[in-house]
Amino acid sequence: MQFTPPRPHRRARENIVPMINVVFLLLIFFLMTAQIAPPDPFEIIPPASQSEDAAGAEAILHVAADGALAFGAVRGEAVFAALARLDRGTKLTIRADARLPARDLARLVAKLAAAGLSDLSLLTGPAP
Repeated sequence: MQFTPPRPHRRARENIVPMINVVFLLLIFFLMTAQIAPPDPFEIIPPASQSEDAAGAEAILHVAADGALAFGAVRGEAVFAALARLDRGTKLTIRADARLPARDLARLVAKLAAAGLSDLSLLTGPAP
């Protein structure tokens, strides 16, 4: 004899813990494999170019429109001492602002050549 009415069976809820684990593992994977580049020391608008080649650089020298220099954490004229410590085979990419006068860029290239750096390239952007 049964005195209480039978209770309806509840549907078992989906367990979302494994899904949360997978999402966190994916998040950690993407954070660990992403290349997080430090921000540029100052805003630079690269000169336009028709070339399709992408510049791959080991070292990047930033040059602002007013001629300010930055190489990693080094600023100003101390950049040349830091560049002198590079290996002679290191490819140096110059990321100069498009508003930098060409004569200033030519002087900079001459100084870099005097410091022993011969593998130089100028980073450009797509033509408008």
